[in-house]
Amino acid sequence: MDSLFIKQERLFSHLPSTEREIAQSINWDNRLISIRGSRGVGKTTLMLQYIKRRYGAGTREALYCSLDSVYFSNRRLLDLAEQFYLNGGKQLFLDEVHKYPTWSKEIKEIYDCYPDLKVVISGSSLLNIVNAEADLSRRCMPYTMPGLSFREYLKFYNNINLPSYSLKAILEKPDEICSLINKECRPLAMFSKYLQEGYYPFFDGNKDDYYVYIENIVNLVLEQELPLLCGIDPAYIRRIKALLEILTHTVPFEVDTAKLSSLLSISRNSLLSYLQSLAKSEMITLLYSDNLSVKKLQKPDKIYLNNTNMLYALSSQAVDIGTARETFVVNQLSNNHSIEYGKSTGDFRVDRKITFEVGGPDKKFSQIAGVDNSYILSDGIEYATGRRLPIWLVGLTY
Repeated sequence: MDSLFIKQERLFSHLPSTEREIAQSINWDNRLISIRGSRGVGKTTLMLQYIKRRYGAGTREALYCSLDSVYFSNRRLLDLAEQFYLNGGKQLFLDEVHKYPTWSKEIKEIYDCYPDLKVVISGSSLLNIVNAEADLSRRCMPYTMPGLSFREYLKFYNNINLPSYSLKAILEKPDEICSLINKECRPLAMFSKYLQEGYYPFFDGNKDDYYVYIENIVNLVLEQELPLLCGIDPAYIRRIKALLEILTHTVPFEVDTAKLSSLLSISRNSLLSYLQSLAKSEMITLLYSDNLSVKKLQKPDKIYLNNTNMLYALSSQAVDIGTARETFVVNQLSNNHSIEYGKSTGDFRVDRKITFEVGGPDKKFSQIAGVDNSYILSDGIEYATGRRLPIWLVGLTY
């Protein structure tokens, strides 16, 4: 166990000073917490920063360990927990739990046997607490961690601190909010950078390296997590990669499953199953025209990559700006809102009552003419004009 504490101290020395705001919304005093999220969004850093802030460097009361470590190749998690607890341990942080075959059973036993020990687990967005071998849902407080919002990007990379706004507040007082933002920065220049390099908290100034890291994340999810957690035959991973490649250079379209199935040489049901798995892994986002009536393996109406940085990293062609704009809106609003495909009336319907059309500064109102509670989200503008709002405003919602 000493080797794990040494490794923890080494990790402390490389932590960034800026913390994600989700750290303040987590009730760390719960006995069992799960933090799910896609690779690269900062789950490991979040836990280590909390340990260092709460317990201090050199602590023996809190311990971080990753369950994909070689340490656990011939050791049991249960034995570590007992040793940690008997030596005064108070809070155990377990990363990459989905890589440990019997994680749910052993964590349940830890929970039942050591009522004074708090446990935090972290893993893939595919991690399913309810359907694990030992159902932990009644014991566990779950949290989901997204990547950086546009607002968090301004703070994380540019030290510009702005409050978050509800979508209701943005629609009711856009002039006031735009004035505040424009006093702090030039939002258009920042927004353009965010689309290409702002979603993940590990950009170091080298865009080529950053995109390689994103490609590595995608490959790890496809080659390791989908077979492990979704039961997808590794032989079909190449076809799933081909599907992602198609999505990077295709303007979002109404999905033609027959055409996609033919291009990938797979059946319709296999295609829809793969799409569902990719959506759960946060590689893509599926939009439907009516979320209330969505059934298992129903054809989605539109497909987007999860975020714009992934779009730029994976595309072998110039990224269509219209695709990037729509991807941004879906990514930022889907964290806290229900989003539906608008069909012929606007691009998106949010919470079944707000209609958005997305475009450039000259986008016309023709598609949403006469539609109540409808707005245009325009790129290329700094201030709101009536129902025409700067697109970057929706990046302030978390």
